[in-house]
Amino acid sequence: MKASLSQYRQSPRKVRLVADMIRGKSAGTALTILTLVPKKAGLPIKKLLQSAISNAKNSGIDVETLTVKEVRVDGGVVMKRQMPRAFGRAYVINKRTSHINLVLEAKQDKSEARNPKSETKTEKIKIVKKVTKTVAKKVTSKKVVK
Repeated sequence: MKASLSQYRQSPRKVRLVADMIRGKSAGTALTILTLVPKKAGLPIKKLLQSAISNAKNSGIDVETLTVKEVRVDGGVVMKRQMPRAFGRAYVINKRTSHINLVLEAKQDKSEARNPKSETKTEKIKIVKKVTKTVAKKVTSKKVVK
């Protein structure tokens, strides 16, 4: 499930600090982290995560299996302002905005996930033969020069 926030009025550099904290975590853990984080960006990202969780509920996905797959913070429009300085000069002040995109993913059950141990012995033998052939070719192709 996806949720996005456009034109959030804070620098992307500062928002990324909070976004990095929740990337890869489960949805419940991420909500707890965002509740306790002492950054200004914590509240808007928390609301965005709650919106994505709500979208997942409306789609019929189990909320307990959700993880934060992706949190992307991109730069938005930069508002340019001026500050008067000495000798008639003007200093430019950039008021930056952020676009935040959040993607949640449902974890797969362990039974559904591909198990590498379930390969048959013949498949393993074929893989080992291929590897040994390529290694043997590399070894024989090198010439020893004295």
